Amino acid sequence: MAEMAVTVAAGTLRPCSGVSQAASGKRRLAGWRQLAPAAPAKLRLSSPALRVPRAASPAAVEQDGSSSNTDTVPTPKVIIDQDSDPDATIVEVTLGDRLGDLLDTMSALRNLGLNVVKASVCLDSSGKHNKFSITKSSTGRKIDDPELLEAVRLTIINNMLEYHPEASSQLAMGATFGIEPPTEVVDVDIATHIDIYDDGPERSLLVVESADRPGLLVDLVKIIADINITVQSGEFDTEGLLAKAKFHVSYRGKPLIKALQQVLANSLRYFLRRPTTEDASF
Repeated sequence: MAEMAVTVAAGTLRPCSGVSQAASGKRRLAGWRQLAPAAPAKLRLSSPALRVPRAASPAAVEQDGSSSNTDTVPTPKVIIDQDSDPDATIVEVTLGDRLGDLLDTMSALRNLGLNVVKASVCLDSSGKHNKFSITKSSTGRKIDDPELLEAVRLTIINNMLEYHPEASSQLAMGATFGIEPPTEVVDVDIATHIDIYDDGPERSLLVVESADRPGLLVDLVKIIADINITVQSGEFDTEGLLAKAKFHVSYRGKPLIKALQQVLANSLRYFLRRPTTEDASF
C-alpha cells in the first residue's frame, strides 16, 4: 500500500483557492463503472462489502481541541469530486472550524481498500476544508464504483458524527448514524430540483438536488444507467439535510436530446417523490 503524503505542516493553514476545472473541460475522464439494471427502490447498502467502518480513537482526530458544543453548529458538508483530477477522487469535508486532522477518517478510508495519496487543509471564511485525494489500492486509480463512492461518503459522515455528535441534528444521516435526528424535516417534493443542460458536443450536465438519505448516490446512478445513459464523471455534495449532484452524462457519445432529457427527469422525479399511501401499503 502506498504511503500517505500529508501536505500541511503542523499548526499551519493555507488559504483556500478555487479549484481549477481545466481537467474536466479539456480531458476526457473514464466513465463510472455501470451497475447492473435493477429496480432502484429495492437497492439497499446492506452488502458486507459496503460495511461502514466505525471510528476507533477520538484522540486521533481532534488534536487541536477546536470543537465547541456551545456555538451554533455549522452546516456539515461532504463533497465527492470526480471532475477536478483525472487520476484521483477528491473528497472535501467541512464543519466550520471544528474538524481536526481527520487521521481516523483517513484510516477508515484505507480500511475500504483505498489509498489517501494526498491530504491538505485550507482555511477561508466558511471554516477549515479538509481535502483528500484517494485512489483504489488494487488499481492505483480513482474510484469508478458508485457503491464504493457511497461507502466513502457514509464512512466520512459516520466518523464526523462519532467525534462531533452536535452535528447529528444538522445531517439527514443523523437519523441513521447519529444520536439525535434532524430537528427540521425536509419535504422531498419541495426540495427536489432537476435540471439538464447541454455541456459541449459530447455530453450533457445533469443537476439534481433533493433530500439526502443513505444510498442516494448509488440509486441515482442506477436510475441513469437503467435508461442506458452513461455517467462520465460528476460531483456529489452532502450539505446538511440536502444532497446536490452534478453528473456529466451522454447517450452513445452524444448529448441527450430533449426527449431523452424529459425521460430522465421524469424517472428521477418519480423515484425521488414523497411516497404515497398506496406505495407504502405494498
